[in-house]
Amino acid sequence: MDTGNNNTRSKEIRTIISQVLSGHRLTEDEAVLLLQSRNRDMMEVLAAADQVREEKVGDRVTYVRNYNINITNYCVNSCGFCGFSRKEHDDDLYYYPFETIEAKVKKALKHDITEICSVSGLHPDFNAQSYLDIITHIHHAAPSVHIHASNPMEVAYGAGKSGIPTIEMLSLMKEAGLGTLCGTAAEILVDEVRKIICPQKVDTQTWERIIREAHRLGIRSTATIMFGHIESVRDRARHLEVIRNIQDDTKGFTEFVPLSYIHYNSPLYLNGIARAGATGSEDLLMTAVSRLYLDNFDNIQASWVKTGTKMAQISLIAGANDLSGTMYEESISKTAGAMNTDYLDPKEMKRICEDIGRTLYQRTTLYEIVKKE
Repeated sequence: MDTGNNNTRSKEIRTIISQVLSGHRLTEDEAVLLLQSRNRDMMEVLAAADQVREEKVGDRVTYVRNYNINITNYCVNSCGFCGFSRKEHDDDLYYYPFETIEAKVKKALKHDITEICSVSGLHPDFNAQSYLDIITHIHHAAPSVHIHASNPMEVAYGAGKSGIPTIEMLSLMKEAGLGTLCGTAAEILVDEVRKIICPQKVDTQTWERIIREAHRLGIRSTATIMFGHIESVRDRARHLEVIRNIQDDTKGFTEFVPLSYIHYNSPLYLNGIARAGATGSEDLLMTAVSRLYLDNFDNIQASWVKTGTKMAQISLIAGANDLSGTMYEESISKTAGAMNTDYLDPKEMKRICEDIGRTLYQRTTLYEIVKKE
């Protein structure tokens, strides 16, 4: 072991942390160094992120009561990380008609949800009107519920199929009842990586343009990163820079969500291209460095669906302040191989929070507090 190099690196990390806590804005190179920290250095990064979290949002931990409705798993794309999409002759292909969607919305309302989340496969017969009809049916069945739906890929797909600009598609979706746009389909916002893991998806520039269009129309969105597959640590830092620049200009992101790659049933992993997901230390460092890098975000989410509740709890002392949602009927992560993704009882969330000295609050999609649990 090269003790001299380790000591130099530790000194650099401590210097960066001290500067960040004094108001310095991280650079990509500094983020790369922090993401590679180990041992006590890593613990210092996590502690710094927790301090910044406390200064920004205090000791509240939030969650939303939401319900997932994934309309179809029929998809024209074949993303290498996806275990959800199906093709025409697959036995488990499905597509929910409007009657089923409305029945699911009525079922969701019995759970006192405030948000319905809907992201689906790119059905070959879908166009702009298809997405508008889905939003309209959900909105009519639950007019008081916030609709958090679609993402830049779906917007581009629907607009392209109907020959209209994406900004017009977004405007029509807003009129139909869309509340916020999902910030998924981001994966890693580095095109060299996207060409391998999702070559049929929109490129980085298009993803960013559609997000900016949405924010300009008053449609806020989440921001995400999916990490732990083939990307480098520098790719992660580059992704954070893209997200931070957008937020500087638009203030339209509600939260940042690190999504740990679920490898078990994904073609990338099964074909030996990707590794077996992020490690626990990578999960924690991604959360912590996101908190330190994204100084223009209040909310960093711990995704219990991706990492499990125990790792999500530790993420709450590594910079995160949100526990995502109740997630009734989650299916995308489940089909990739994630376990226990269907529902997390707020009583369990409360236990998780109290165990680390924090207080749980129910929120809306836009982070307005509903009640203390």
